[in-house]
Amino acid sequence: MRESALRIGLVYPELLGTYGDRGNALVLAQRCRWRGVAAEIVEVPAGEPVPAGLDCYLLGGGEDAPQHLAAAGLRASRAALVRAHEAGAVIFAVCAGFQLLGHSYVAADGTVLDGIGLVDARTTAGATRLIGEVVVAPDAPLPLLTGFENHGGRTTLGPGVRPLGRVRAGGGNGDGPGTDGARADRLVATYLHGPVLPRNPALADHLLGEVLGPLPPLDSVWEERLRAERLAAGSRTGLARWWQQRRLARG
Repeated sequence: MRESALRIGLVYPELLGTYGDRGNALVLAQRCRWRGVAAEIVEVPAGEPVPAGLDCYLLGGGEDAPQHLAAAGLRASRAALVRAHEAGAVIFAVCAGFQLLGHSYVAADGTVLDGIGLVDARTTAGATRLIGEVVVAPDAPLPLLTGFENHGGRTTLGPGVRPLGRVRAGGGNGDGPGTDGARADRLVATYLHGPVLPRNPALADHLLGEVLGPLPPLDSVWEERLRAERLAAGSRTGLARWWQQRRLARG
């Protein structure tokens, strides 16, 4: 049994919390408590240095102006994040948070926003936004993932960077190969909102397992019902888009 509480860092929630991504921290904490593991959510306000002593670091989505503010703080705290990650902490980033883990984001007006380079990825603004339900097929043992995307970025992963998974429906990274996110040891990044962890209990437990080790199973019947319903919605959306594109191609 773990003696100390699992410390879940919610990084700059007032800047990187536009789409309810705070819910990811709540889910991680609750799934710990259901297993008898104490958990504490530590909010890191904008303008404060990110501490190196947390077990999990969560970065959510945000609009362009808040993202610029968050980038400055993350660059100043890069050494602490690297130190924590190397010591065994998990990093989970969504949308703008994912982009900030990469090398750079180029806005529509050509402005370059430097990230912190923990992931070999670069993002540019696309001509259109990618909005809607997404279905992603990750590598085993994770099952199909469901989420909702709303972003204008097109993210290209560097050579050898492993995506979180292949997109079955939706845009994801929007990079051509049909991938979403990035995945490495104790690091997961994605464009999936929802929030994504309430929709995907297996992904939440994967992140917890990276810190806590093997976990006893939980009864996730209600969470799995939500996941199944959202997977069906995403698949219907993807099929409708495919049919529309096929009709347009035929003229």
